[in-house]
Amino acid sequence: MSSQPRRRRLEVEEIGDVTVVNFVDRKILDEQNIQIIGEQLFSLVDEVGRRKILLNFGNVEYLSSAALGKLITLNKKLQAVGGRLILCNIDPQIYEVFEITKLNKLFNIQKEEQAALQAF
Repeated sequence: MSSQPRRRRLEVEEIGDVTVVNFVDRKILDEQNIQIIGEQLFSLVDEVGRRKILLNFGNVEYLSSAALGKLITLNKKLQAVGGRLILCNIDPQIYEVFEITKLNKLFNIQKEEQAALQAF
């Protein structure tokens, strides 16, 4: 048991058959937070059985490379079960990292949530 309560890092809502995830933290840099975010995202696929996940980065200002690793793993998990992952509302500075790492080719990235919902 850790002495710290596990704060929710994600806000999850269902819009039709799409699971929309908003990040609580503005900066996703801390290793422990990233671990928790990863666990919470993976459990949506592994335990809850979600197949269409939309990650809304509207609140996020900073994202570490470790967090990108979790997104890649989530994408692989979804592909393995015939699901889809779409990202939206990515800050231009964060998007630059996606471009540099060529992850903008791996992920389906939409400008805003409405367009992303229609992309499923």
